[in-house]
Amino acid sequence: QVQLVESGGGLVQPGGSLRLSCAASGIIFGIYVMGWYRQAPGKQRELVATITGAGSAYYGDSVRGRFTISRDNAKNTVYLQMNSLKPEDTAVYYCNSRRGPTTNWGQGTQVTVSS
Repeated sequence: QVQLVESGGGLVQPGGSLRLSCAASGIIFGIYVMGWYRQAPGKQRELVATITGAGSAYYGDSVRGRFTISRDNAKNTVYLQMNSLKPEDTAVYYCNSRRGPTTNWGQGTQVTVSS
C-alpha cells in the first residue's frame, strides 16, 4: 500500500520560510518522479515542483527562484524548501509520486502566509 505523508506546513509571515517534507512508503522510491502541487481555495491544483530520481528538478513559474525541491532516496523523503513566501502562496500543498500512468497523492498540508 502506497503512503505519502506530508509534514511541515503552518502559518508564516510574508517573507518567511517553511520546509515541507513528504515521507513515502510502499513504492520503490528512487524510480519515481516526486512532486509538490498546491491548491488554493476556489482554484485548480497547480504544479509547484517536480524532481526525478536522479535529481533533475522543474519548477512552476510562480515559485521558480524562491522554492527548492530536493530528495533523499535513502530516506524515501522529498522536501520543499520555501523562501520569500508571499500571501499568494497560501494553499494546501500535496505530495505526489509518479511513474508512467501510476500516480499517488498525499493527504496535503496547509500553508498559510499572513501577517
